[in-house]
Amino acid sequence: MNSKPSIMPIQSARRLNELPKQFFADLVRKANAQAAKGHDVINLGQGNPDRPTPPHIVQTLQEAAANPAYHRYPPFSGYPFLKEAVVKRYMEDYGVELDPETEVAILFGGKTGLIEINQCLLDPGDICLVPDPGYPDYWSGVALAGGVMEYMPLLESNGFLPDYDAIPSHIADKAKLMFINYPNNPTGAVAGPEFYAKTVEFAARHGIVVASDFAYGAIGFDGEQPVSFLQTPGAKEVGVEFYTLSKTYNMAGWRVGFALGNKEVIRLINLIQDHYYCSLFGGIQAAAAAALSGPQHCVQELTATYERRRDALFAAMQSIGWHSSKPGGSFFCWLPVPKGHTSSSFADLVLEQANVVVAPGIGFGRHGEGYVRLGLLAPEDRLEEAIIRIGRLGLFG
Repeated sequence: MNSKPSIMPIQSARRLNELPKQFFADLVRKANAQAAKGHDVINLGQGNPDRPTPPHIVQTLQEAAANPAYHRYPPFSGYPFLKEAVVKRYMEDYGVELDPETEVAILFGGKTGLIEINQCLLDPGDICLVPDPGYPDYWSGVALAGGVMEYMPLLESNGFLPDYDAIPSHIADKAKLMFINYPNNPTGAVAGPEFYAKTVEFAARHGIVVASDFAYGAIGFDGEQPVSFLQTPGAKEVGVEFYTLSKTYNMAGWRVGFALGNKEVIRLINLIQDHYYCSLFGGIQAAAAAALSGPQHCVQELTATYERRRDALFAAMQSIGWHSSKPGGSFFCWLPVPKGHTSSSFADLVLEQANVVVAPGIGFGRHGEGYVRLGLLAPEDRLEEAIIRIGRLGLFG
């Protein structure tokens, strides 16, 4: 007589139990549940670009996929032609000079690098300074490395920039890593040269490595180009910048990013990736190089599209009495919730009664309470429709 074998219990590593809850997974679940009821849901709560990748980039991949040279393992740290392409783009766009061999690391998307840098620099118990509100995957990287987070409040009264003078010296002296992100997710704020100069001075004084998340670096409004951290004198001595093709060229699913700057940090990122990966498929690297080296009118057109959407959204908001400052960059809008609501209660209400998905600010940190994030990731008529639906609830005015 055969008996069923006993099921061996599997115990996860402690580090997995320390991971933060995946906030956006719950948001997607709620949105899908509402759509499953047959409702016309307008999802403005996520950060997934809605436009296709430009055709010349797709065509390059199609042709490169047939190249037998790319069917073999690529070089562990990536093809030199892709590094040279991002170096050229940074010089043309920002006037920043980079060494393709020692100051560029190719990443499986920017998110991967933001996780890896924690593992490169933090030992268990080491302090990392993170923005609050901020991109939740900063928390994930710190947790996986066993680090400790100290939060830098981003307040509207300070332009959603961290106040370095407010960080206690005993915290700053112990910190080993710091994340900054402009144009900012979730607030849409932008930073200028003066802020970056303060950042370099603060980091050098306390021995902190700066990780500048420049994911939205191509998206600036009102005729203003976002400033790169690496344009600041001394920036490469204290940190690196993370750049991705996801937003600039609508290549979110392609997973191509870069870490740029400090040679030792780049060496460490390449070292850890040698143990994780064997670089990106060569055809994707060829297409990424085509994106960076080819005509850039597609980037200008994309930015103009987001600006038109922003202006349409805010005009609709004005009509229902919902007032806020326009974002200076990124494709996000950071909007105050009406009186009597938390960010979560407002988000639940507009989903259930208006079939509009927005991201509650509390999901981005304690100082995100009181706000919701909307993405400019739908055509203008759908953005206007979303605001009209919210307006019918009579929450503003």
